[in-house]
Amino acid sequence: MRGLLQFTMDLFEGLGNEFAPAKAPSPRSKKVKKKAAPPLPSPSAAKESQQHGAHEDAGPALPAIPLRDTLSLASFVHPQATRETVLGSARVAYEFKRGKRKTIGFVVGVEGLSVRAPRWVTLPDVDAAIKEKSDWILRKLLETRQRHARVEATRIDWKDGAQFPFMGEPVVIRLDPKHGFASVGGTLDASDAVGGPRVLRLAVAQNAEASQIRDAAQAWLMRHARRLFIERLDDFAPRLGVRWQKLSLSNAATRWGSASVDGSIRLNWRLIHFRLPVIDYVVAHELAHLRVMDHSQRFWETVESVVPDYDLLRQQLKDEAVPRWS
Repeated sequence: MRGLLQFTMDLFEGLGNEFAPAKAPSPRSKKVKKKAAPPLPSPSAAKESQQHGAHEDAGPALPAIPLRDTLSLASFVHPQATRETVLGSARVAYEFKRGKRKTIGFVVGVEGLSVRAPRWVTLPDVDAAIKEKSDWILRKLLETRQRHARVEATRIDWKDGAQFPFMGEPVVIRLDPKHGFASVGGTLDASDAVGGPRVLRLAVAQNAEASQIRDAAQAWLMRHARRLFIERLDDFAPRLGVRWQKLSLSNAATRWGSASVDGSIRLNWRLIHFRLPVIDYVVAHELAHLRVMDHSQRFWETVESVVPDYDLLRQQLKDEAVPRWS
C-alpha cells in the first residue's frame, strides 16, 4: 500500500515547502498502577534541587493534545465531494476521481481534499490509504482552513482610507482626483499623523467604484514591483554567477516565482507587500535555479551562499497573509 501513495504539495506552497505527516500519538495504557508515596528528600537533596531552580509547586507537564481531539466535530466538505469518511472525530467529504496514473494522490486545497487513484485500485485500498495517512490529511486540511481564514481577514474594502502593506509597512489610500501625479497615477507621501501609515494618493474620483480604486492601486504597486525586482535581480545575479534575460510579473494564486533555463524569471507582483529581505529571498531562490534546476541540497546551499537566513525568510513567506485582491 505504501508504494501507492503520492503526496502533492500544499496548493499555497509555491516555493517547495513540504510537510511530513506527523506520527500518531501512542495509545495510552488503560491500566493504572498505584504508586507508593515517594520518600521525603534529604536536606542535601533539597538543597541541590533549589540550586538547580526546581519549584516545589510545579506539577507534571501536561500531555500534548492529539490532533484528532482538536478536530472534534470538525467537518471538511469538498464542493464536488463524491465520497465521505470519518478521520478521528472529523467528517471529511472528498472529491474522488480515477485516471491514468500509477499511484494514489492526495491534494489539499481551499475547497478541501481531492483523491486521485488508478483505475485498477479497489475502493477498500483507497480507504486504507486514506486511513494510513489520516494525520497528514487532517493536519493539511486544518492548516489550509486557518490560512484561508487569515487571507479572508485581509480582504480590502476599496474606498478612501483603505489600507494594505507596502514592503512590510502599512499604507493608507487617499483619493485625490485633482492631480495627475506626473502621469503615474499616484504618489506615496509621508504620514498624515505622527507615527501613522504613509499615504498613497491616487488620481481617482471620490465617487469611483471599488474596482476602479483597486485597479489604480494595483497598477501603482506593479510599477514599483517591477522596478524593485529588476534592481534586486541585478544585485543578486552576479553574486550567484548567473545571468537573467527577461522578467515577467505574474498574478499566480499558488506560486511566488519561477525560473526557466533560458534565463526567464517570473515573479509574483504581490511580493511587493512583503519586507525587502523576504523579497530578496524569492529573487535569490529563482536565480539559484539558473544554476541548479531542482531543490536538492546543492540548490539550498546555493541560496544560502547569498541569503544565509533563507530558512527563516521562507517561513515568513509561508506564514504571513497578503491582501486578497479579488
